Amino acid sequence: MSDSLTSRTLPSAVAGLVGTATVLALLYFGRDVLIPITLAFIFSFLIAPFVRALRHLGLGQTTSVITGVLVVTATLLAIGAVIVQQVGAMGASLPKYQDTIASKIETLDELTRGTLGSLGGPAGQLIEHFTNENSSGGAQPVQLADGSVKTPVLVEIHEPALKPFQLLGKVAASVWPPLETAGIVFVVLIFVLLEHESLRDRFIRLAGGGDLRATTIAVNDAGERLSRFFISQFLVNIATGLAVWLGLSLLGLGQALLWGTMTAVLRFIPYVGVWMAAFCATLLAAAVDPGWSLALMTLGLFLAVEIIVAQTIEPKLYGHTTGMSPLSVVVSAIFWSWIWGPVGLVLSTPLTLCLVVAGRYIRALKVLEIMFGELPALTMPQNFYQRALSGDAHEIVSSAKRYMQHKSLAEYCDGVLLPALHLANFDLKDRAITPDEEEKVTSSIIAVIEALSGNPKWWKKRKRSSVLTGGGIGRQLRERRISDTGEWQGSFDVPAGSLVLSIGLGSAYAELATEILVRILREQKIDARSMSYEDLDKPTPPEATPELVAIVCLVSVNPLQDCELMTQALERMRKDLPHCKQFALLLPSPFENADLKTCVFPTADHVSRSYDDAVHRCQLAMKGRATL
Repeated sequence: MSDSLTSRTLPSAVAGLVGTATVLALLYFGRDVLIPITLAFIFSFLIAPFVRALRHLGLGQTTSVITGVLVVTATLLAIGAVIVQQVGAMGASLPKYQDTIASKIETLDELTRGTLGSLGGPAGQLIEHFTNENSSGGAQPVQLADGSVKTPVLVEIHEPALKPFQLLGKVAASVWPPLETAGIVFVVLIFVLLEHESLRDRFIRLAGGGDLRATTIAVNDAGERLSRFFISQFLVNIATGLAVWLGLSLLGLGQALLWGTMTAVLRFIPYVGVWMAAFCATLLAAAVDPGWSLALMTLGLFLAVEIIVAQTIEPKLYGHTTGMSPLSVVVSAIFWSWIWGPVGLVLSTPLTLCLVVAGRYIRALKVLEIMFGELPALTMPQNFYQRALSGDAHEIVSSAKRYMQHKSLAEYCDGVLLPALHLANFDLKDRAITPDEEEKVTSSIIAVIEALSGNPKWWKKRKRSSVLTGGGIGRQLRERRISDTGEWQGSFDVPAGSLVLSIGLGSAYAELATEILVRILREQKIDARSMSYEDLDKPTPPEATPELVAIVCLVSVNPLQDCELMTQALERMRKDLPHCKQFALLLPSPFENADLKTCVFPTADHVSRSYDDAVHRCQLAMKGRATL
């Protein structure tokens, strides 16, 4: 059996490795072709909404596409012209600040005890140029072996002046590669926009022609998600650049427009782009101002703007439209910059976003969404159970409190706690967990329930009990509550019709579900008390009159099996407490898809299928009695 399994999995693993290596090789060696095509598709997501808007205005498809491409071209040329003009102006003004630069570099070199001057490369040469007093004093005399002193003759090697055609060829050779890439990008962009509908149909046929409806919905959702992200990022970066421009203008720093433009452009590079612009602007501020105040204010401006944008604006605007986890953004930046260099660093987030969206709808690429998506690899019930197996109750409680910042305790129990308990029950029935794991799960469940229901002593170690068996967690929790509230879970000196009696049917697991309901109701200031169905035959104190009870809630965690028992219990409660509301709470496993159509209880006043609904009904019933 194991040999057969190995013989099947080994070839598939080898095929996966070969396929991955092939894809990486294609990405690396085909980058000269793939980069412009990828840029064209990325730009198409940005321009497509604008093209659709032009078509709604009555323009034809070709006219709309050409107009959109021309607008993008004009925008990029304007940005380039601004950068070139501002860089030229900054270069012309730098000689004015040579003394300031020299004095500050000399101060820094003294503070670092000459470390700056020992730096290698152009930076070290520049520092030595400013700090070495004799650097501009010409050649120094040298004493020879015979005692004579001679001054060496400085020799400078110059290349011959280039002829006009040679100069033109050199310029063209340096300019041609980016122009070639830009030309390919815009040609492909035009055809992508013109063939947008055809490309979408071809992709639908390729991805899932057998289910046109589902595939169409997936493709439309992916396109809208990507377009929304790119447009949002574009607008945010422009707004950030404008804020930096205005802020630096108010501070009086020269070339403020350059730094605002560079911020808007470089911010497309995740994490490091904005700080590249901040570093350069801070250097200029240090060179311009004899003191350090302008440099510090410049750096503070970038820091304040980036914190506001990254922590406030971006999460609200498109923080969840990317569908990417923060770690995946960093990993993707490292990967794509390794494959495609600086262009890959700029395209890392858009490319990974495309892969995550594809993984959401294409089963073969599902691993990409799991690895890089923002959705957790485990559901909250699975995470609860995994943490419980590790005995990490503190982490479960912290997660629950974060969840309950926007949800109620009843909703948490419906969506997380109850499914996690079903997972534990499945493993317990299959004997898939060890006694040690069983003890950890038991302790964690008790700790979490007591912590969420307001018990300040929840962290204390509990005595060992079996999960959902034997005495049961539910009975143990009820006994601990009795130790705080008294033998009968509270006084009977209360107004008539002020109690809710919860009764678990069928198993110790139902007792636990009943105890959870009681704690939820008590958290809502409703005097709820619990008991098992067998406890109904035990004597009660004389002061526990039937008139005190307003609602009887019968709880079942296996409605199909407990259907007959639930019917008998409702009939008995109708005889014993005819004045009370009779509620049935059915809590089947969410993993079994139980058909509850056969579970009909006509004698019940209301049948709930969640804690949230049961609590809401109890609140309405108690409020109705209070107004009588």
